Amino acid sequence: MSEGVSDEAKSATPKPSRFNKYRWFWLLAILIYFSDQLSKYWIASKLTYPTYGEQAGAIVIIRGFMNLVHVGNTGAAWSMFYGNSAALALLALLALAAIFVWRNAIGLKAIYTQLCFGLLCGGILGNLTDRILHGHVVDFIDLHFGTYIYPTFNIADSGICVGVFLYLFESFKSQD
Repeated sequence: MSEGVSDEAKSATPKPSRFNKYRWFWLLAILIYFSDQLSKYWIASKLTYPTYGEQAGAIVIIRGFMNLVHVGNTGAAWSMFYGNSAALALLALLALAAIFVWRNAIGLKAIYTQLCFGLLCGGILGNLTDRILHGHVVDFIDLHFGTYIYPTFNIADSGICVGVFLYLFESFKSQD
């Protein structure tokens, strides 16, 4: 007779739910998604579309550095692939499906990876929602560095960029 746990006791032990296995992923994805959508809703309630520049009524946060505007982007980052909103929406769906299919291969059970992909997926869903509802991504954060004007972006874009950067940083770091 073995002293270990019986098969009956093992099967009676509750398995963690899928949500609990990936809770940090889900929590961060939901936080980014709703923060993004609520901020875009707020911008739409304050500024007509399109609004760009102080003369047009942009909200000045820090004069000469940061404004809130209301513009659209049918492209991807930095307006690459401009005018291809439908194709980019399809690409977003494929990316989300690939993350789901290869979640074990990318190590999504690890908390750090969940944080990276939570940021990424929350951002992808935020911009995908815009493409479906508006035909373009709503951008509103407008930064200026002297004469250089950084491409206007939103919370979803930030989640995508930070998530990818952190994941790549960890990937390169772990190869050492």
